[in-house]
Amino acid sequence: MHIKSPKKLIEVALPLDDINVASAREKSIRHGHPSTLHLWWARRPLAAARAVLFAQLVNDPGYQRELGYGVNKQEAELKREKLFDIIRDLVKWENTNNEEVLNRARDAIWESWRETCHLNRNHPQAADLFNPEKLPAFHDPSPAVALSRSKPKGWGWRVTPRTSTPWR
Repeated sequence: MHIKSPKKLIEVALPLDDINVASAREKSIRHGHPSTLHLWWARRPLAAARAVLFAQLVNDPGYQRELGYGVNKQEAELKREKLFDIIRDLVKWENTNNEEVLNRARDAIWESWRETCHLNRNHPQAADLFNPEKLPAFHDPSPAVALSRSKPKGWGWRVTPRTSTPWR
């Protein structure tokens, strides 16, 4: 039996203009930003990283559920816009530690996880793989990257750093 995986928000749409504006603004921040501590190669804006990570973790509201019955397009757009509002708030530097914003993101991630668990409730390994009360582990492919270790943990994820790189 195959695993049912709804489309993720990142596969359908993103508020790119808002992410780009926040990423550009982040480059001018000179107080309290990690980029002021040390210059490193291939720096990426944290705003873009937060947006992409969140969009990979939440289901798109417009996908077809179970037997082909999904939400109508207007309802899907409204729900998608609510997820976009969360992204718009997540990408703002001043909201980095804003618990209200982080809780909204956590709630959306949990809702998506529980929806995925429900879709796979008849899977032979559902008890092991799809526990609606426990998020799966987040495997960090690069333990040196602090962002991927800290943000998912802050969103309720159990983080497991990988110590070997598959391309070596």
